[in-house]
Amino acid sequence: MNRAHQKTEQPEAGALSGLKVIELSQVLAGPYCGYQLALLGADVIKVELPDSPDCSRGRGPLPELNAQGLGLTYQVQGGNKRSLALDVSSRQGKAILLQLISDCDILVENYRSGFMKLNGLGFDDLNKINPRLVYCSLSGYGDSGSRSHKGAYDNTIQATSGIVDQCRGQKPAVSFVDYAAGSSAAFAILAAIIQRGRTGKGCYISASMLEVALTMMAPEAATALHAPEAGKAAEAGILSYDTRDGRIMLGAFKPSQYRKLGRCLKGQGYDIALLETINNWEDVKESAETLKGLFEQIFSDKKNSQWLTVLDEAGIPAEPVISLADSVRMSIADERQYFSRSAEDELMLPTAAFQMSSGGPKLRAPAPSLGEDTVSILSELGFEDQTIEEYLRKGVVQ
Repeated sequence: MNRAHQKTEQPEAGALSGLKVIELSQVLAGPYCGYQLALLGADVIKVELPDSPDCSRGRGPLPELNAQGLGLTYQVQGGNKRSLALDVSSRQGKAILLQLISDCDILVENYRSGFMKLNGLGFDDLNKINPRLVYCSLSGYGDSGSRSHKGAYDNTIQATSGIVDQCRGQKPAVSFVDYAAGSSAAFAILAAIIQRGRTGKGCYISASMLEVALTMMAPEAATALHAPEAGKAAEAGILSYDTRDGRIMLGAFKPSQYRKLGRCLKGQGYDIALLETINNWEDVKESAETLKGLFEQIFSDKKNSQWLTVLDEAGIPAEPVISLADSVRMSIADERQYFSRSAEDELMLPTAAFQMSSGGPKLRAPAPSLGEDTVSILSELGFEDQTIEEYLRKGVVQ
């Protein structure tokens, strides 16, 4: 059943309504970029090969969804899009793709660097048929340099960027580089769209996951470049500590907050004179080991809830270390509604990390099944029913 028939409401137009996006991407970074644009109202057409669709369709913890090609890993960045299953290796399929591109605003792709150009789909090729096209290429290492030819995933970028080393040899068990890369690409795309409004011309964007990873460690990366001997100092005021019934993360970052923490702890019967002497960043660094030992003893005296009450009243940032499951339940209950249902009885899915007074992000439709919108998209392009049926029969589309 085509879910388009279920769309009866006329929602408020998003900020990017009227923009047409072709998404030639899979897994996480590229699809997440397209998802952010789609949440804001852009018409995002996800183009996939009929016999080799986005591999994330079969990934996730719910086997029944995986079997349908609607795995949770796919759905978390698939909403609001339309799906076109197209064999771009065939003459007719490539012609259809070029026809789509000739009238679109944005193209997002995350194939290995050079793949699109090799297949006649590079920026220079497409710029000839659509000079206003904003073309965004996401890859592990960008489109230049000795590593530009290499494939990459979030975990390998975490390794080669220094993230794993910064985390004491442990890889964070989340794909945050992919998602940051998608957000960075979406930001660059919208900058290019604004620029096009002035110049009338599109442009090419090369987005690098490695550079995104380094950007997320900008202070540490600059330190490693200019003062590598500084090492990885652990400041006592921004570490986590065991309490009687859990673990608490402190947020005493600035020297003034250390002094405020000193007054707070003194009011609880813990007089740490050293805290009153912290006036600059050097003091923070030099006192780290001593304070860490003292805090380990002090925070173990009370429960998490007791410390949170005390620290909140003192105006010192602090939060309990909780599980992701607890965090998402808290988010679902929160009135900001970061998690949203696209339709009745659908899964709760993440949206965007911001809100707008008008035209903001909204999940309007569930992630499409493979080829769900193929017929309607071809009809919009002017293909007659007989031709569409022929293409379906030949496997040009699905």
